[in-house]
Amino acid sequence: MGGRLAGAKTIVGGLVGGLTLFVVGFLFWATPLSALAYSSVDDATNAQLQAALAQGLTRSGTGTYMIPWPATDRGTVLFGQGPVATIHFNISGFPIADPGAIVSGLILALITGLILAIGLSFAGPRTFGERARVIVLLSLAITLYLSLSNPIFNHHGWGYWIYSFIAGAAGFSAAGLVIARWFLPNAAVAEVTTGTRH
Repeated sequence: MGGRLAGAKTIVGGLVGGLTLFVVGFLFWATPLSALAYSSVDDATNAQLQAALAQGLTRSGTGTYMIPWPATDRGTVLFGQGPVATIHFNISGFPIADPGAIVSGLILALITGLILAIGLSFAGPRTFGERARVIVLLSLAITLYLSLSNPIFNHHGWGYWIYSFIAGAAGFSAAGLVIARWFLPNAAVAEVTTGTRH
């Protein structure tokens, strides 16, 4: 019976943790704060670049493009000369606040929270402080590499990726701390329970 209750509590914790992750992500990426992550140009330049994208990439379709493509002799030379770009291209427009993306993002966050909660439950009873240290350090380590490897290996500008690192570390840390604080057994409680059985 206790195992079932613990399992149910872990699942609920994962869902709450996922919701926490979604809310933190929303604050970083769906509010004016997100402008800190991006570089921008004026309206005339935007129109010019959008027209070039429509002319050059529409036939190729939605995807991620390395421009120029360095897999040919000429492409290698052009790539070395610069300028270069990695373009995440969508053939059609979509609303800035796309309801479909918000729903899909929430589902992704909930699944992520469940995986996080299940993973934390395998560590067994620990104090909140012990779990908190592990959660924050792992969140920093994973998001540090996943985010900052992009400007290092692909020579992208640093601003977006530093912002992405901060947002990711904050989201995963918050989700993990919520799960650890309210939905996983505390070591002290576990010791008392074990002592009572003996």
